Order: sequence, then C-alpha cells, then structure tokens
Amino acid sequence: MLDSCLAPHTGPVYMSSSQYRLLGVDVREEPRVEEALSAAGLDWAAPTLILSEVVLTYMETQWSDAVIRWAAKLLPASVFVMYEQIHPDDPFGRVMQDHFLKLNSALRALRQYPDLSAQRRRFLDKGWERCVCLDMNDFYLGLLPQEERDRVESLEPFDEHEEWHGKCSHYFILTASRGPSMEPALLIQASVPSVSPSWSPSSLNVCTVPVRLEGLGLASAWMRPDAVLLTGGSSRGGRVTEPRSLLRGQEGWRSIGVEASADLGVRLYHTVSPLPGGGGAVVYGGRSSPLRPACDLLKVTFGPPCPDAEKVCVEPVKCAGNPPPPRWRHAAAVVSHRGRDFLFVFGGKNQSESVLGDSSFLNLDQQNWTEIPVEGTAPAARHSHSACSYRGGVVVFGGLSRQGVPLGDTSLLVPTDRGFCWERIAVQPPPVPRYSHRAHVLGDRLVVVGGVWLHSEGVPGVVVISLNTGSSMEFRLDTSSVPWPLMLHSFCSQLMDTGEPELLLIGGGGNCFSFGTHLNPQPVSVDLRPALG
Repeated sequence: MLDSCLAPHTGPVYMSSSQYRLLGVDVREEPRVEEALSAAGLDWAAPTLILSEVVLTYMETQWSDAVIRWAAKLLPASVFVMYEQIHPDDPFGRVMQDHFLKLNSALRALRQYPDLSAQRRRFLDKGWERCVCLDMNDFYLGLLPQEERDRVESLEPFDEHEEWHGKCSHYFILTASRGPSMEPALLIQASVPSVSPSWSPSSLNVCTVPVRLEGLGLASAWMRPDAVLLTGGSSRGGRVTEPRSLLRGQEGWRSIGVEASADLGVRLYHTVSPLPGGGGAVVYGGRSSPLRPACDLLKVTFGPPCPDAEKVCVEPVKCAGNPPPPRWRHAAAVVSHRGRDFLFVFGGKNQSESVLGDSSFLNLDQQNWTEIPVEGTAPAARHSHSACSYRGGVVVFGGLSRQGVPLGDTSLLVPTDRGFCWERIAVQPPPVPRYSHRAHVLGDRLVVVGGVWLHSEGVPGVVVISLNTGSSMEFRLDTSSVPWPLMLHSFCSQLMDTGEPELLLIGGGGNCFSFGTHLNPQPVSVDLRPALG
C-alpha cells in the first residue's frame, strides 16, 4: 500500500502512497487541518467519509464540537460516522465511567451529550443537514439480518447476555450527512419495540443489608423463616461450590457457613425449588461453563437450626422416566395434579440449543419424569425468565427470546381435569420487557423485580401485575442510600415474612468483557408497601 519511490512531502504528512495519506495534525486547530489536507491533495468537493471511533469523547467538549462544526463547513458532500458512549448515570454507566477514569481517560462528552437525542441535536446544530443515531442494541437487532446474527453468535460459546445488552445500550453509532447525494449513506432508522409503561409517582425505597456477600448466577430458598439457603454462583474468588446461609436474628442479618453431607458441585443459573410442606428443596440444572451443563438433580434436606453453621443433607435423585435435556437459565416451580406435587420445568438453554421451549413434569413423590397433557398455546421459547407457583399451576413472565429480544408477556399454566392449559394474560399497560429478573406471587399479584431491558432509560425496577384484572404498574427504585451502582441481574431474591411486604435481593452484577467485574457487595431490601397499598 505504501510506495517507497514517492517523492517526500513537506508538512505533516507522515506516511503516503498513491492511494493513502496519513497525517499527524492537531484536529483542534482548524487552519492547520485545512492546510494539511489541502497539501495532501484532498478534493474538498469530493464525497468524503469521516470516521470517529471513540475519539472525540476524550477531547474537551468545546474542541470536539469545533471538529464537528468545521467538518460540516469544509466538506459539503460528506458523511460523518461516530461511535461513542452514552447514558452515564445508570448503574452500568457509572461502572463504565469509573473504568475510563482509572485509565485516566475521562469520557468528556457524556455530561453535555448523555443520550441519543442530545447527540443528534449536537450534529444538526453544528451544520449537518441530516442525522440518524442508534444505540448498538437497535443497530444489532434492527439492522443486522437474523442469519448474520446467528453466524456471529455461533462462533464461540456465549452466556454473558446481560453484559452484552448492557454494553450495547451504552454505545451508539451515528451517521450525519452534508449534501443531498450523501443522504443514502445514512443509517436506516431501525424499527425497535417500544413500551409505554404506567409509571407510579411513588418509588420504592432500597436499603443495604450490612452483610458482605456477593454472587453471580446463584440461587436461594428459605430454610426457615429466619434462614435463607444460597447455592452455587460465582464471585471474585471464582466458582462457589459450598452452600452458604443468611441468618436473621435480633441484631439483623449475618452470613454463616453450611455443612453439606455431599458436594453440590459447581453450578450457575440453576434453580432451587422448595419442597411442599417445607424441610427441603430440589436443586435442578445449571452449568459450570457454557459447554458443561449440570446433569444431576439433587434433593437438599434442611437440618435443625444451628447458630454457627447450618447443616443440610444432599442426596442425588435417580429419576425414572424420560428426563428433559440438561439446561440452565430455565425456570422451575411446584404444581399440583390429581393430588400429587410435580416440579414443573420450562425453557432455558444448553450447549446445543441457544433457547429451549419445552416443559417437563417431575413427580416429587415417585421421582419420575411424567407426561401430563397440556393444552393451549405454550409461551414462546425463552431463557432467563421466571416461573412462580400459583393456584396449583404456574405464572411465567418475561425472558430472552430466540431472537435475542427481551419478552414482557405473562402466561398462566392452569390446572384442568385432564392436566393443564396455557392461558395468556393481556396485561395493560404492557410492562417493560425484561429477563434475568426475579418474581414472586403475593395473593393474586405478581411482583417482578429487576432484570435487563434493551434501553438504559427503561432499566427495570419493580412491576406489579394483577393476575385477576391484567393491570400493571411500574415502580422505580430509590437507590439513593446504596453507595454502589446496584445492578439487578443474575441475582436471587426472597419475599420476607416480616409483617410488612419486603424483598431481600442477594447477589447480582456482571463480569463485563470491556469494563471488568462489578458485583453487588451486599444484599439489599426493597420496601413493597407503596406498590401493594
């Protein structure tokens, strides 16, 4: 590409060939830039592409604005393409900013231009005639064909969905044009799902629980009204193999160890379902890596209370019948059919299927996988959704679809004389779609907390859905008393029996390939009283 026989140039030309000029010049100095480009032979009237990939945001805003302005003035037939960060103030945005500050590379444009509309106005105000701006979720899902997305997603095992969508919602690609001949080079405005939830004027107070405990992809269940069992997950110290417990006493919560009769193994994104009548739980599924799903099913029996270390008996369950394929990121809940209790398992993913849509029933008394007739249209295949026991059946909410789009639908698995029947609840207004959330049933209301949505401005808090009327109300979380960025995905939660409706949220966070690991260092509680009246 470089021609060594070319005559040397004077001025700021550092490399040159018959097809290429590489200039070293301070772009803040418009006269010098104009002089250098003219000397390099630029035809100012020719169609020109200006590409800025995470460059201008490191400059003081007055200078980056000046670059955008002089480019529009000097290049009448041009397209400006820019890729940078947005949304500095939500939890992911705060972690992102901290990362760049540690590198002494502050993101200077974020404060003045924090979102897509501000960036678009920026270019139009600086002399550009047309401007289209998309965040990377909209670009990836709206403009790339499904075939290309499938190709990319099959290149290697991948299970960091939350971090991927978080990063894509905090980066954008912008195209701005000068001259009518350049308008066809603009991005197409992607057609993306929009939601208009009903936001309550009240917010829900979030308080920290003074216990040092972190985890990603862990699962929990009540052992007793004052003790929560925690299994699996990962932390900064690596994969967690030993179960833990949170114990509530007169002085508050504390974390204690759990003596297990057998190893539960390494597992993330599994389920722990309390057995009917109490006294134990069933551990199902999970993975140690995206290529190694957990293939066993364990019964955990709780021992008597102990002040220093809880004791549990762990037994592998040998199940008869036709078991479902191994999976993780599924949902499980206990249902009833003809006087018997079954573990209902729906959805998930595994090493060969990016999303599953099957359902299975495990007879908890006879320990065999059983076929039960299910009528109606089943919910679409999904993973990272929720399933809660409700009136002998199950209510399923949300999840991530086969197309990689968060879902916001609500479905009931209703008991019938023959078996079960799927029914869809038309919730109005539609709640914010989400996945990697948690949900609980309170009477005839479904309480959904946290999760991931594609857009930063729709970061989920709590939505309360009436299972009788289909109405919904979204509540934002007041995290002003939480001293760290609270990321509510890949966490677990328990509904506390304290006389007042309250949620205990444990673990959560992410291991982002760009910005490192951020784990919530302590559990938090959420006061549900404003949401439940």
